[in-house]
Amino acid sequence: MLKNINKGNIIKALSVKTGFSANFSKKLIEDLIQIIIQNIKADELILKNLGSFKLIQKNERVGRNPKTKEEFSISPRKSISFTPSKILIEKLNKDK
Repeated sequence: MLKNINKGNIIKALSVKTGFSANFSKKLIEDLIQIIIQNIKADELILKNLGSFKLIQKNERVGRNPKTKEEFSISPRKSISFTPSKILIEKLNKDK
């Protein structure tokens, strides 16, 4: 198992596991990502047995460089919050 996984690793694993071509697997993963993004932008995405993704708005705030103590403004932005489902948490704790 890889500690850090990227889209290329997912495409390769999907291709090997399903027997689909790498190009078809790449198209599937890219389409899945687009569907997830569109649903999160619409407000919230709930994936059964996995968890929910919610779009949150962060306000402008003052940040500080820890080394120089210089203050700067962090602009307002959108972010994503993920809450795992109870089933996912149970499965993760079951394998301890």
